[in-house]
Amino acid sequence: MAEFPSRVSGAVAQMRTLFDATPLQRNAYLSEKYGAEVFLKREDLSPIRSYKIRGAFNAMRKVLAHDAHQTLFVCASAGNHAQGVAYVCRHFGVSGVIYMPVTTPQQKIDKTRAFGGDFIEIVLEGDYFDETLKAAQDYCAAETGSFLAPFDDPNVIEGQATVAAEIITQLRGDPLDMLILPVGGGGLSSGIVQYFREIGQEVAYRFVEPSGAGSLKAALKAGEVVTLKHIDSFVDGAAVARIGTQNFEILKTVNPDDVLAAPEGRICGTITDILNVEGIVLEPAGALAIDALQDVAAQIKGKRVVCVTSGGNFDFERLPDVKERALKYAGLKKYFVLRMPQRPGALRDFLQLLGPEDDIARFEYLKKSARNFGAVLLGIETKHAEGFASLCARMTAEGFEYTDITDDEILSELLI
Repeated sequence: MAEFPSRVSGAVAQMRTLFDATPLQRNAYLSEKYGAEVFLKREDLSPIRSYKIRGAFNAMRKVLAHDAHQTLFVCASAGNHAQGVAYVCRHFGVSGVIYMPVTTPQQKIDKTRAFGGDFIEIVLEGDYFDETLKAAQDYCAAETGSFLAPFDDPNVIEGQATVAAEIITQLRGDPLDMLILPVGGGGLSSGIVQYFREIGQEVAYRFVEPSGAGSLKAALKAGEVVTLKHIDSFVDGAAVARIGTQNFEILKTVNPDDVLAAPEGRICGTITDILNVEGIVLEPAGALAIDALQDVAAQIKGKRVVCVTSGGNFDFERLPDVKERALKYAGLKKYFVLRMPQRPGALRDFLQLLGPEDDIARFEYLKKSARNFGAVLLGIETKHAEGFASLCARMTAEGFEYTDITDDEILSELLI
């Protein structure tokens, strides 16, 4: 066995002292939907509901094997990496200092503290992650601690590659036609690719990034690592502006056409669907691989496909926003600013324009005055997206002036 797969096998054996292999489950719903054998590698069922525990564990055990006297580990994270580091600090009985942005939701802070207990200290510093990262690195250098990077580190890559080793074992010799991997900083995808490459496993890959954070695609097109000027942070577990340097070194031969972009609104629909149908709770990054199935539907008929569900740390306070984004992306919900005549019967006249499947979800006068017309914020949900075209035509025909602000980010943020 080549050196890297051998090290990964060793990491797997050591990892069993911490948790069992996550399941590889055939999903009947997705298999029937796409006419394929669809399996889910359930990283959302790890002790911290994310694969991040693997890289944190492997990196920490490597440091301790080299220097048994190292007792301080430091990281910067607002999410799954922080929880993985906290869990592993407790396991090894070492101290951890975890820097998180001041804006981190309390739920994530509480979960990290619960995993680490008295072995960790949480420091809230910086409004933006770059500020948090610098503070963590400065502290680590001053205290001669060991910094645990979230993805751009060979020991982290090796740890994430244990997912691939488990998949091979769990397939029990059955062929694998396609592997669909979520991509953020590249730790998971680079580890799996390197493992399969070095054991000679032939498989087609599809790499999935959020549409608003395509750092791997950008790097492949440029031929080098680049920093995106702007990212959409909604898919927080994968919203990375710059893929890791060491991760890209492994992934640089990937065909850019094999890197898919998943729209944030569509991901929300996938989260809702898999929750309602299968009862599986996934965070936005954890749903990336399943969401991409619709992009490769024609290519996977009759084939065996594995999707890595990378995390299930979903804050249910986000559910209304997820449902809203899903409806808007599917064209089932729109927002209008309606110019409403200020006369008796005007509202009744408008209501008569609505179809049998149209439901008013929001109705708010934006400014009350004695003028002849008033502006109304109007939110409408419907059963079929094509119904909006006929509704808009009816409003125009009856002289109601309106502006569709559904996709206007600035107005939506101010008014909705």
